[in-house]
Amino acid sequence: MIARPLLSDAQRLYVIGDIHGRRDLLETMIAAIRGDLEAHPSVAPLTVTIGDYIDRGPDSKGVIERLAINPFPTEFIALKGNHEAFLEEFLEDPSRAEDWRRLGGIETLASYGVAVRPLMLGKEYGAAAEALLSRLPKAHAEFLASLRLSLSFGPYFLCHAGVRPGVPLSQQKEADLLSIRDEFLSSARDFGKIVVHGHTPAPEPEIRRNRINIDTGAFITGRLTCAVLEGPRLRFLTAR
Repeated sequence: MIARPLLSDAQRLYVIGDIHGRRDLLETMIAAIRGDLEAHPSVAPLTVTIGDYIDRGPDSKGVIERLAINPFPTEFIALKGNHEAFLEEFLEDPSRAEDWRRLGGIETLASYGVAVRPLMLGKEYGAAAEALLSRLPKAHAEFLASLRLSLSFGPYFLCHAGVRPGVPLSQQKEADLLSIRDEFLSSARDFGKIVVHGHTPAPEPEIRRNRINIDTGAFITGRLTCAVLEGPRLRFLTAR
């Protein structure tokens, strides 16, 4: 279990795991956070989403639509996931669709009204990129451009995937923050702060001395998890 000082009693963090196109679960979680605040008021609550808003689930567009206007009853910071990076790379180089289409890009493009049958056949990547650009609302593009790679808050360091052991938190590379797995997950070393992350689905939230994994595979399991970090306590909200 965690063995370091947590947040002050005046602070509360709501940290939401990978959403992956599940707007329905996002809506349930928004309501859960609102209800939690009504039952347990906080002086300084902050909601943080950990990245991977798009791909795989049925309504990536709907998720971005909601997050772009801060639907939470708190201040809000959105972090970037590797799937948002996939979308960026596709718009810069449509040939990247060869990989992205197998990782949930088809579902995201379909949610924006882009014809996906040619992509399923490995064709017309450039036309699909142009179609997405023409259908991507300005507010969505601005939200995606605003995503942060990490957030350091009290004794916690929040990022999408994890950190590279042995590298100071301030010097972590984007590729590791968005995509690292084995080297980070298997490490027992002290990272300097407790890393709160997603990226690697688990049946339940994982609590280790040096990290907390809140990705419970929403697009497969129908369970979206939010860690609630405050004072000496760690608890979870679940949207189903």
